[in-house]
Amino acid sequence: MSVYSFNGFIPVIKKSSFIHPKASVTGNVIIGENVYIGPGAAIRGDWGQIIIEDGCNVQENCTIHMFPGTTVLLKEGVHIGHGAIIHGGTIGKNCLIGMNSVIMDDVEMGDECIIGALSFVPANTSLPKRSLAVGNPAKVIKTVSDEMISWKTKGTSLYQALPDECQATLKECDPLREIEENRPSQESMYTTWESIKKK
Repeated sequence: MSVYSFNGFIPVIKKSSFIHPKASVTGNVIIGENVYIGPGAAIRGDWGQIIIEDGCNVQENCTIHMFPGTTVLLKEGVHIGHGAIIHGGTIGKNCLIGMNSVIMDDVEMGDECIIGALSFVPANTSLPKRSLAVGNPAKVIKTVSDEMISWKTKGTSLYQALPDECQATLKECDPLREIEENRPSQESMYTTWESIKKK
């Protein structure tokens, strides 16, 4: 993994978490247990602090940064979709930030919110618990239902299992030139998802 100290701050990353080798973690960053950080993610704690609590995932090509002197906090179980930008603020427990969304400085987001893909949440926005917000600028359109948060929680469980799988099986390799006869079946990829759905 690409981990860099900055101005004396060395990132703290719990052993159970997985940082992809193509991700970058810099400076004043604290990452809890069972966190997945995908390739291309940039987590840059040079001007302030970034805290990523247990069970979060930050997917491919996400950026987490901040206005100088502030803290970014992702509370337990937060799910940051592909390409999203978090530029300051607090994201409540078990929230989902949709793909390519932007969360600006000093946003205060209650627990179990869902932000739709491609949404823009302006600076200093405060969102109550279980808000479903979409658009540019993002507007709350309804309350997140029990069914929606259950779906979100089960999806996040896949990412909470992924660090162990990556540590056990992910390795750089040369490509094959032909398909092998004993190639694993695609169905085996869904075993974890099926077991999670039944919980």
